[in-house]
Amino acid sequence: MKNHVLLAAILSVTTAMVTAAETKSATDSEKAAPAAPFANAKLWSWQPIKDGALPTVQKKDWARTPIDDFILAKQEANGVKPSPDADRASFIRRATLDAWGLSPTQEEVKNFVGDRSPNAYEKLVDRLLASPRYGERQARRWLDLARYADSTGFDNDETRPNMWRYRDYVINSFNADKPYTRFIQEQLAGDELWPDKQEALAATGFLRGFPDNPNSRDLVQKKYQNQTDITDTVGKVFLAQTVECARCHDHKFDKISQKDYFALQAFFANVSAVDNIPAQTGPQEVVYRQAWAKYAAALKPIQDAKKALLDPVRDKANAYYKERYNEITLVSLNKPESERNGLDRWVNHNYGEYIEDDRLANYLQDTSANKDAPDFNAENGPRWEAYKKLKEDTKKIAKLKPNGSDTLSAMTELGHPDAPSTHVLFGGAIDRPLDEVQPAFPVALTSEKPVIVPTATSSGRRTALANWIADAKNPLTARVFVNRVWEQYFGQGIVETVSDFGKAGTRPSNPELLDYLASDFINNGWSPKKLHREILLSRVYRQSSSQRDDAFKADPENKLLAVFPHKRLEAEEIRDSLLLASGKLEEKIGGPSVFPPVPKDLVTGNSQLDGSPYWAVSDDVGDHNRRSLYVFTRRSIPYPLLQTFDMATAQEVHSKRDVTTTPLQALTLFHSDVVFGWSQALAGKVIRETNGKDEAAQLDRLFQILFARSPLPAERKTLLAFLSTQEQIIKEKALTGKFGLNVPTDLKDIKTLDPVRAAAFVDLVHTLANSNEFAYRT
Repeated sequence: MKNHVLLAAILSVTTAMVTAAETKSATDSEKAAPAAPFANAKLWSWQPIKDGALPTVQKKDWARTPIDDFILAKQEANGVKPSPDADRASFIRRATLDAWGLSPTQEEVKNFVGDRSPNAYEKLVDRLLASPRYGERQARRWLDLARYADSTGFDNDETRPNMWRYRDYVINSFNADKPYTRFIQEQLAGDELWPDKQEALAATGFLRGFPDNPNSRDLVQKKYQNQTDITDTVGKVFLAQTVECARCHDHKFDKISQKDYFALQAFFANVSAVDNIPAQTGPQEVVYRQAWAKYAAALKPIQDAKKALLDPVRDKANAYYKERYNEITLVSLNKPESERNGLDRWVNHNYGEYIEDDRLANYLQDTSANKDAPDFNAENGPRWEAYKKLKEDTKKIAKLKPNGSDTLSAMTELGHPDAPSTHVLFGGAIDRPLDEVQPAFPVALTSEKPVIVPTATSSGRRTALANWIADAKNPLTARVFVNRVWEQYFGQGIVETVSDFGKAGTRPSNPELLDYLASDFINNGWSPKKLHREILLSRVYRQSSSQRDDAFKADPENKLLAVFPHKRLEAEEIRDSLLLASGKLEEKIGGPSVFPPVPKDLVTGNSQLDGSPYWAVSDDVGDHNRRSLYVFTRRSIPYPLLQTFDMATAQEVHSKRDVTTTPLQALTLFHSDVVFGWSQALAGKVIRETNGKDEAAQLDRLFQILFARSPLPAERKTLLAFLSTQEQIIKEKALTGKFGLNVPTDLKDIKTLDPVRAAAFVDLVHTLANSNEFAYRT
């Protein structure tokens, strides 16, 4: 009933949602003289980074950082003036949302607005970058690129209990301001370079993140699919090159041949996922092991009974299970261990990872279902019925299974330096190999050859690739990263196609600025925080977002950034800022992913192979209110509230968030019981903090929390009138006995509270939380 009463109110008070226009990037270009070792390179992005002089500008006193000189030079060349500075309240909301992914508190806004010291902006930015929230925000953006998920994908979409350790590694890396070069090396070759460091092993979760089908019956094809995903991901994320377009044939636009593609794939020919590496013992592991001991004790009699049913036919079940694999896989599976090569080791390792009684039990089912089948065995019928009952018993105790793990996942080379051969594949088909290739960099990009030094336990190939990508001479690496950071703050990269610096992508709108940022990034030790700091302190970032007719007429797509661009908040920013506003946000950092409540009618599928459900709501209510970064990412069941607002897909590299405006978004916030509960909590918080009587003060407080500003006189008048009207509507509905009052929550003293007026205030709060102004950063 609350939804029907509120619908008219929301339509009358809120501003209609508008589509955020995505501007196209400019087509400005530059020609650079080729320089070794990129003598054959013609593409702009393959040219060495230029360390040019600052441009000359007329309005010299406007610029605060070199960034501003490059922006202002373009504006002056086109006869456009920059906008004045945004007011301080708007700026702190903008900067906090961009750096933290959260809105600021009223106290933070008040302190900054009142700080008249000459370095007030510097103090604000330094505080933002020093907070753990900065690492959480930057991690979310990186995990989009890493196609991060807590599950395998495909039909079974089984849980990967260790992947959260990679997520925590990324958070910690950004908070520690780890040099980007080290960040690259750890993710691509941490196991080779620092095999004794858990942090470096967890970092290879970047490679481990590929979707995976444990039921694949062609393990050679599966290996190829995994390597393909890794190669394509590395090409997009670090180099912004669409190398995947050269897998089946030479690239149609860029000078990347099919041979180049498979030479890149050869760097990963020997990698294999290992998911049972013991983790260092900490508080999480201690709690997990205690809980696991209870679960294991309850599970043991069930497992023993399953084993007893399978043991009489175990050899036949194993043979039956193995026979389901294709011929090329069986060649490796049937080879004695002493005769196995790199490919055979990979196949046997991945086969052994998934052999367990519940999979072997398929033999009991299959051989008792069809009496006409040649392998029919009547004795297996009763065995299968008994086994099915035991599987149901497993589901009954699934609640005892703890969330988390005491192991970590990594990509290693299984302790051997010899790698399987890599061939160019005709049409990209695994069964049509052509010439063998060795690891190499694209020949049109560089004449440099990889320096590969094997270790006793690894081929050393990925170390060579990581070192080349992390080399300051590589013309792509720094450009790609600084462009991604620029897109974070301005909604559009200097190169709009942030993961395609090839001919099919857009050219940089301000190539001199891009090279300045890349060069400065390298010269500052590849420090992400210094890059963020310079952007946050720039005058262009400080500009007002108020519309200007003259600027729009001269530059309708705002390519020159004469006006600061509006930007719709990302899905996580909306949810997290609502949680923060309501006072419910649980700010625990790191740890296993959590399961907040989902709509009751959400189809979450049957149980997993181990009997546990696909979405088991966390017992700890505090976990329901963790930041969205920590919400379990199941590839087949995206968290609905985030999915509605264009969360990243975990199937592949997600280079840039989509920005859609749909009726479902407004309806989701409007109808969600969870969001309404946050509105009730926010209403209670406002009443509590204003002593409950002064409605004008309540409106001021509410606006400061949601919008970092006070209401305009007209807004105040409208909202007070709404309260009276809504109060009367609720009173009339309540008299019918068919309407329950939705009063504010978390209030200690409710004796003097008018419940009907308070319910009207909850509706007002819910209305403003659904507003366009809250969902946009200006």
